[in-house]
Amino acid sequence: MSGLKDTLAHTEAKPDAVDLFGHTNLAPVPRKQRRLRNGTMNQLAPEDNPVHNWYRFVLSFPPHLVREYIQRFRLTAAHTILDPFCGTGTTLVESKKLGIPSVGLEAHPLVKFIAEVKVDWGPNPDGLEEHSKWIARAAQADMESQGLPENQPFLGVPATHIAFRSLPAETARLLIKDSISPLPLHRTLVLLDHLRRNADERYYRHQLLALARALPTMIGNLHFGPEVGLGAVKADAPVVTSWLDGVRLIANDLRKLKATGDVPSVVHCADARQLHPRLEPNSVDAVITSPPYPNEKDYTRTTRLEAVLLGFLRSRADLRALKQQLLRSNTRNVYKGDTDDSWVAEHPEVQRLAGLIDGRRTALGKTSGFERLYGTVTKLYFGGMARHLAQLRPVLRPGAPLAYVVGDQASYLRVMIRTGRILADIAESLGYEVVGIDLFRTRLATATREQLREEVVVLRWPGGRAPQEGEP
Repeated sequence: MSGLKDTLAHTEAKPDAVDLFGHTNLAPVPRKQRRLRNGTMNQLAPEDNPVHNWYRFVLSFPPHLVREYIQRFRLTAAHTILDPFCGTGTTLVESKKLGIPSVGLEAHPLVKFIAEVKVDWGPNPDGLEEHSKWIARAAQADMESQGLPENQPFLGVPATHIAFRSLPAETARLLIKDSISPLPLHRTLVLLDHLRRNADERYYRHQLLALARALPTMIGNLHFGPEVGLGAVKADAPVVTSWLDGVRLIANDLRKLKATGDVPSVVHCADARQLHPRLEPNSVDAVITSPPYPNEKDYTRTTRLEAVLLGFLRSRADLRALKQQLLRSNTRNVYKGDTDDSWVAEHPEVQRLAGLIDGRRTALGKTSGFERLYGTVTKLYFGGMARHLAQLRPVLRPGAPLAYVVGDQASYLRVMIRTGRILADIAESLGYEVVGIDLFRTRLATATREQLREEVVVLRWPGGRAPQEGEP
């Protein structure tokens, strides 16, 4: 791996190395200033709000980072960008705004739906607003007939003849406890009933997205920091009003976006570790993406409320099937029969880290089921990324640049995992050229108080013989 070692030595030896935004590493930055800078770097700028703000996953990477690499890679309307871990569509939306065709892969059906709607700029905004207002009036009249007007605070118990709507027991068990209170849940189900009974296919998906945006915090009781948890538990919430505000937001943005609305952007529901049949050989000019990091974040919990209420998850079997399509990045989606670790069975650093984690667990007397999987999930994570990079090679054009936004982690018994370095090493073993590892930002590890680097691993696919099925 001499090429990678030379790259890392060159990158890290410079005392005046700068991050993507021109900040030097010459001297320590005061903690408060560092927090402000890091927070700002991962937030939406006001000019980025259109479309991105229709729904934004709490752990999304920022649009300005996508633009940085589109510019660096000199991508134009003649190229196609792939995001194989597209999430809610940051890369796809930014590509479309810049007039560049894009393709996304996303295994979570709700999240795939969100990305797909965010790159659909076809609905007539006036028609969307008018139809939504009509739905709102009907839903509010229905609730008023039950003695539950939305524009008045609910102060007591409704009449005894009113039974709040609720979810089937099996479906309700998927939710984080108290993530939505009974009355807001009732209001939401009333609204959904009116949306479905009076659906207009021109607007329905955007109306559902507006509801997905409102559900976690405006209607529900969730808080993100960035872990998902309970905030203040609300007895009532303005469900229809919050939803209609989201519809107006979408409609206002659609009025500004017609000029680039015909730029092609497609999203496939797919496991990024497998070669998707609709991706043609040599069809991708560049990759810009941010896969999950190896940690204990169960990404399905972050969107659980929306996924359940909008009907994308109905049972534990649905949830299990979804998790099995995801990169193994946390112990809650490790399953008997997983084999991705075989892809890194000979990788010395991955094996060293897994052994170190297991040794520390034994020394500390940690015996819980999840803790016993920390070493295993580390191997499965990097093995899954190796499998992904191997499967990706046939669809890349020779010379295609790739940017992977990843972060260091110390979640597993304080063992430091330098994700970017290991990913670069794995990529090089699979025939990719390592162009460099760019610092995006740093953050402080809660447990170790060490600086964790969030980096962009920049690769290049040189081309050559397309590997055969199952060949590393």
